[in-house]
Amino acid sequence: MTDFAATKAMFDLPQGMTYLDGNSLGPLPRGAAARVAQTITDEWGQMLIGGWNRAGWMDLPRSLGDRIAALIGAETGHVVLGDTLSIKVYQALASALDMRPTRRVILSDTGNFPSDLYIAEGLCRTLGNGYRLKTVAPEDVAGAIDDSVAAVMLTEVDYRTGRRHDMAALTAAAHGLGALTLWDLAHSAGAFPVHLAACGADFAVGCTYKYLNSGPGGPAFIYVSPRHADAARPALSGWLGHEAPFAFALEYRAGAGIDRMRVGTPPILQLAALEAALDVWNGVDLNDLRSASQALMDQYIAGVEAACPDLILATPRNHGARGSQVSFRHPQAYAIMQAMIARGVVGDFRAPDVIRCGFTPLFIDAGDVARAVDVLAGIMQNRLWDNPAYQTRAKVT
Repeated sequence: MTDFAATKAMFDLPQGMTYLDGNSLGPLPRGAAARVAQTITDEWGQMLIGGWNRAGWMDLPRSLGDRIAALIGAETGHVVLGDTLSIKVYQALASALDMRPTRRVILSDTGNFPSDLYIAEGLCRTLGNGYRLKTVAPEDVAGAIDDSVAAVMLTEVDYRTGRRHDMAALTAAAHGLGALTLWDLAHSAGAFPVHLAACGADFAVGCTYKYLNSGPGGPAFIYVSPRHADAARPALSGWLGHEAPFAFALEYRAGAGIDRMRVGTPPILQLAALEAALDVWNGVDLNDLRSASQALMDQYIAGVEAACPDLILATPRNHGARGSQVSFRHPQAYAIMQAMIARGVVGDFRAPDVIRCGFTPLFIDAGDVARAVDVLAGIMQNRLWDNPAYQTRAKVT
């Protein structure tokens, strides 16, 4: 049985704060500062350029990719880290379209994260020739797949509501009609068990700064199924995706397997922070994580609904139909969240009217949830959100 009290002690959480926003930016693992300092002083400082070989910097995108593979049900050797999530979406989507050259439609849903849709729209404009993005309601995705669809691009967990797609069923539906799948795991990796290989997913991408706690700007990852690893043509043919980068050939030749999805220079300091963050997962059973997360969410939902009748639940009650976040709706959602933050309970707001909180058993327990419910109840019952100081929106909400 996973000891979540022990994992909580591995985070540097501000005293007096209940942090329910790990689904947006994970907290600082205690080991990260020392690991980054070691990279700066012992490796960069003493080895300088020798760190690429002596400290193993060049291998970090693959070795840490294997550690993430274990958290997302992927095969060893088929996940690599680097660049940003938007870049990884572009790579995976372009490769999928290239593998279905007679089809012109990218299918997604209206609950997808806007950045993914922007990337798809931009790629379609670049390609021209009739390529287009089609979006439907999340519940209508399966019925919208037909023989015009090249790729089904979905975020497994809706960033606003926490609604979770059925990866296995939708992947099977896509394959049945000849389409490929691209899964964005930004709100899945580290939140609950993911089964990419078992579901037959073709491509997957994700970030590491949410549930994986690598810090702001942490590198993204990309997964390519073994059956496509040597066939997927990388749209971004970067130097480090070359089969022999240090041969300095003038023509591009894609590397073998997942290495071809590398693009630019690895962000070594961020990878060092990620390495320390992944140490927290040693000994964590993902099924225990899921059970604990569901219990925390049930506790929060029951407490809020009992004390705050004006808030409307936006997250599915069914355990299998949701990720690891709970969202409530209210016309004054932004101000309510600011009032919560002012009282030491940190979640976030998502437009137009969502109060969103993440439940990560690695550092959140039942006492934290009880405090969050009490704070929110006091705000709602006393209309504490009705304060001009809470109405002005910051750049980041």
